[in-house]
Amino acid sequence: MTPKKLTERKERIRKLDRALQKLFPRAKIELNYSTPWELLVAVELSAQCTDRMVNKITMELFKTYPTLDDYVKAGKTAPGVAKFERMVRSSGFYHNKTKNILAAAKMVKERFSGEVPRTIEEMLMIPGVARKTATVVLAEGFGVIAGVTVDTHVIRFVQRFDLSDHKDPIHIERDLMQLLPKKEWKPFVHRVIFYGRYLAPARAYDTSKDPLIKVYPPAATHFRTRPQ
Repeated sequence: MTPKKLTERKERIRKLDRALQKLFPRAKIELNYSTPWELLVAVELSAQCTDRMVNKITMELFKTYPTLDDYVKAGKTAPGVAKFERMVRSSGFYHNKTKNILAAAKMVKERFSGEVPRTIEEMLMIPGVARKTATVVLAEGFGVIAGVTVDTHVIRFVQRFDLSDHKDPIHIERDLMQLLPKKEWKPFVHRVIFYGRYLAPARAYDTSKDPLIKVYPPAATHFRTRPQ
């Protein structure tokens, strides 16, 4: 990112974030959980799945497996694994999700003394955990801000409002870390997710009702959107 682009984008993201704050002042994570471990399970299940569906699944899952040891036990037998797969089937990719979650339970139990770790380096050792999952669990579970969570909503937002020259999550995260003060890393992502879910979907919508378009008019026709 050139110095000129950095300056322009810092000003743009400041204005965009101000507008997002007005639109979604109470934006927050919508996954239901009671402990950092349950949060980790929910986030792993949320890959390619809506939060609404994950919450429906975990309502029963967390009752059936109330402790970390219950997950560890489930992973020790074929019937246990099969039962878990049935419970998370509707989240999609349930074979891999089951494999990762039950392996994660074993690692958390054996390597981290039954506690979800609190550093990005340790989180990334856990099966099924990449930077997106790690940053969410650390931020929401422990208040540890280790980076900017980059999901599909954030990628689309960044590209649409010309906040990065990249399309991959790693470089987008690095750019956002330059553009935003650290205290805004977590709330900004929640607002962007709400924006993508409840106001500006990937499909065409009425951009005349979108106040962010005034901040950056080219976004009105960028990324599968158009004025109605």
